[in-house]
Amino acid sequence: MPFSRLPAPLSEALTERGYATPTAVQAAVLETEADGRDLIVSAQTGSGKTVAFGMAIAPQLFDGDRLSQPGLPRALVIAPTRELALQVAKELQWLYAKAGARVSTCVGGMDPSRERRQLSYGTHIVVGTPGRLRDHLERGALDLSGLKAVILDEADEMLDMGFRDELEEILDATPQGRRTLLFSATMPKPIVALARRYQRDAFTISTVGAERGHGDITYQALAVAPSDIENAAVNLLRLHEPDTAILFCATREAVRRLHASLVERGFAAVALSGEHSQNERNHALQALRDRRARVCVATDVAARGIDLPSLSLVVHVELPRDAEALQHRSGRTGRAGKKGVAALIVPFMRRRRVEGLLRDAKIQAEWIDLPTQAVIAAADRKRLLTTLSEPVELDEEDMALGADLLAERDPLEIAAMLVRAHRAKLPAAEELLEGGAQRPVRPDGPRAGFEDIVWFSINIGRRNNADPRWLLPLLCRRGHITKQDVGAIRIGTDETRFQIPRAAAGRFQAALKRTANEEDGDVRIEPSEAPPQGGGGRGGPRPAPRFQPRPTRPGGRTHRPPRA
Repeated sequence: MPFSRLPAPLSEALTERGYATPTAVQAAVLETEADGRDLIVSAQTGSGKTVAFGMAIAPQLFDGDRLSQPGLPRALVIAPTRELALQVAKELQWLYAKAGARVSTCVGGMDPSRERRQLSYGTHIVVGTPGRLRDHLERGALDLSGLKAVILDEADEMLDMGFRDELEEILDATPQGRRTLLFSATMPKPIVALARRYQRDAFTISTVGAERGHGDITYQALAVAPSDIENAAVNLLRLHEPDTAILFCATREAVRRLHASLVERGFAAVALSGEHSQNERNHALQALRDRRARVCVATDVAARGIDLPSLSLVVHVELPRDAEALQHRSGRTGRAGKKGVAALIVPFMRRRRVEGLLRDAKIQAEWIDLPTQAVIAAADRKRLLTTLSEPVELDEEDMALGADLLAERDPLEIAAMLVRAHRAKLPAAEELLEGGAQRPVRPDGPRAGFEDIVWFSINIGRRNNADPRWLLPLLCRRGHITKQDVGAIRIGTDETRFQIPRAAAGRFQAALKRTANEEDGDVRIEPSEAPPQGGGGRGGPRPAPRFQPRPTRPGGRTHRPPRA
């Protein structure tokens, strides 16, 4: 029996739940080396860690094979978000149900007076969020003097969310002899410092990569024009057609804008950000669980603690700030042995940065081609053939209606109508800018309308993978012009210079000032001098060779020009 070291009520509950063998993190906490010690556990979300720490604290809760009467809490679990705390409480309730354990929750968004009453009746385990736990502690409703074990779940996220003061106040109120179990997907320096302060002789367990790591997540990256980021997100949703997807944005405004755009296109989408109330958040999550909605657009903080079993696609619409944020976002999918896809939408000029980000996270990502309308149509065809070929139960009314249709229509026509009805439910794919967005090279000499021009420069060059196919849409969006208003483009190492007709230069500069605070506001566009003759780029001659032969005097001697 793999759970033979556990008290009988727990092993019976696990057997009834269908647990045949422990996961890597569950097996690690049951090893004899971990008995009674403080633990630092590095485990990915979805690896079974809630059941793992439920098993680990059993010796501190049981007297033999029985629990004592409810009284002062013996175990405390601290989680970063309300959703995660409620999820943890639910897991511990079934795990300890046969033992008769009482599990109490203390989370934001719930009635605090009701929580205080529950605590006053006595409990065995308290699960809560840092802010609400500190509030009950300061009001005297939460007495931690009888505590035997403290678990910090997703400790790195709690520190990222600014809960350091609350955590320290709660931990300072716990008895000296208690066990401290720290669970975290990553181990940044603040986590190490917290462990050093509140743990003693901690036993370190790391299962990242041993069982799950990134093995259940397929990482994809695609480079797009900055103006095509939203269209690429749409096409990724259409390409994969996931049961549930989360699209990550960096700001509330970006969430609001993308959510509105997806709803307008026909996607069943909900939004989660800091501007939504707890009631709105609950409705959104319930819609995702009920499959009334399939897409969630969220910020990093708003998505923390979300557990959606059907989630199979994560799209980084706006890039994560670092490797840890990339892992946290992507870890929402590929849980508990299920497969998932994490896709990064990368503006062309940020490809090198993303490649470094992936290296830091030790992630192998496949750089895929843009999901074009043709590729999506082929995927739709394959899915439709599979869906329509699946066996279904038909009643007499269905058969009668089918017979009526056959009497009036050809079988092929009926099948085509059925396909059309299914396809009508699918949002349209978007046309993305590819190589065809680049205008052909023009012969030398000014083209009509460009006899009198003004040169401008943009602080993007070859180092940033500058390319006319995404520079042109950027210039048009920022300067409120069309592609026909852009003349020759000269791409240099650190900057690119381009022509604007003098007649349009004034309104172009005015539009640049108005759009300076857009999402690519770090891009500087300003008037410039003409580039050196022979510069390469769109609409001009090829660059001259870097090294030219020195002129020679008659007789073969090299002529050196006088030193300035």
